[in-house]
Amino acid sequence: MNIIINLNKPSGITSHQAVTKVKRILKLKKAGHAGTLDPMATGVLLICTNEATKIARFLSDMDKQYYARVKLGERTDTYDSEGSVIEKKDTSLLSEAELVETVMMFQGRIRQKPPMYSAVKIGGRALYKLARSGVEIDRPERSVEIHEIKIICIDLPYFDMTISCSKGTYVRTLCEDIGIRLGVGAHLVSLERRGVGPFIIKDAVSFDDLVSEDFSFYSVDSALSNLRVIVLDGEDYKRARNGMQVMFDRTHEFNDNEFVKLKGPEGNLFGIGIVNLNIIKAVRILNL
Repeated sequence: MNIIINLNKPSGITSHQAVTKVKRILKLKKAGHAGTLDPMATGVLLICTNEATKIARFLSDMDKQYYARVKLGERTDTYDSEGSVIEKKDTSLLSEAELVETVMMFQGRIRQKPPMYSAVKIGGRALYKLARSGVEIDRPERSVEIHEIKIICIDLPYFDMTISCSKGTYVRTLCEDIGIRLGVGAHLVSLERRGVGPFIIKDAVSFDDLVSEDFSFYSVDSALSNLRVIVLDGEDYKRARNGMQVMFDRTHEFNDNEFVKLKGPEGNLFGIGIVNLNIIKAVRILNL
């Protein structure tokens, strides 16, 4: 069973716990997730099983879509409602127009600092472990892309927004930064991931679906529909399958450092390759 499952993760469990439950239900030897969701968050969590775990990084690289509820006037140490309130400010003078204008400033390429309560490691130590010990350290900023923000509903001090963004974006940090820019503080109240690349929430399955064995899933090939295909045959197929470089005279059609699906003479997917100049090299060999 080398498949990808679009799981609708419920609130209250970690992504790792969700994977463990899927493994138990489906009696899997190996499984992993592509892109962590915080325990409080719900929505699309891609679970890769057996050989499909080899493509998790390519799924994690896909853009994400979120629906977030934010509360203004309160900052928390975790940037969300599960943390302790560390600052309160009056929001009575804040206008809806000012809120909309400020939120739209975050559309485009922005810099973010990972929250202390996150799994990011610095110096080999996870930030959340340091935070639980009362230690806060400087974190290097990261560049992320907010493709689109839309405010859906305003009911001050709350507002709802949808976000389309690149991988690595922390919605909690986005809320914190919006609150700071407004001068009143803010934190994330709830979060639903509505999409990862082509995988959307309406197609997601529940644990109950898995138990009943009435669920849809994706093959490795279909899950990587965003990657273009190169078909190899003869000696090139054998060389690539053994992890050796292959010369290719049509790389002008591809970009340097572009990942591609590698298929054999019978159309069987056997690996993920990377194109550089006129060379293709498999970076993942799949035994499907």
